[in-house]
Amino acid sequence: MAIDDDEFEAAVAKIQQEVFSDVRRAFGDVGFERWRKTRYHGRMHDADSFARIRGACGDTMEIYLKFRDGVVQKATYFTDGCGSSALCGSFAAELAMGRNPDEVCRITGADVLKELGTFPKEEEHCAALAAETLQEALHQYMLNQTERRSREAVKGS
Repeated sequence: MAIDDDEFEAAVAKIQQEVFSDVRRAFGDVGFERWRKTRYHGRMHDADSFARIRGACGDTMEIYLKFRDGVVQKATYFTDGCGSSALCGSFAAELAMGRNPDEVCRITGADVLKELGTFPKEEEHCAALAAETLQEALHQYMLNQTERRSREAVKGS
């Protein structure tokens, strides 16, 4: 029994609507929109710092930071994990932008979850992974700055 093009298109549309409904139910409107239109995704090749952490769940999160005048100008993420990890990485990157190191160091997994609003309880570890990776990227930036200042001080002597 052959399916004609109209029947096939109707079946695909029905499946897509079911997937969209499931995602919206799991992540709420904010998470659903971000899932549909990802932001801040990708590796940054001219980053001032980055970190990569593998979570207990097996997902790996990377966060890249670019600073200008002591403020995060750009932040991106990359993950090999699930949609929940991608959403959390995206929101962690967004939360970092426009903030100085003192402000970035206060960003937690709870802050990421607050931005999302609705998130499956069993996936909350993804927010913690994103925040932990962000903190490590900030730590690497601060170490780089300290090393740079030490080198400059030696040159100036």
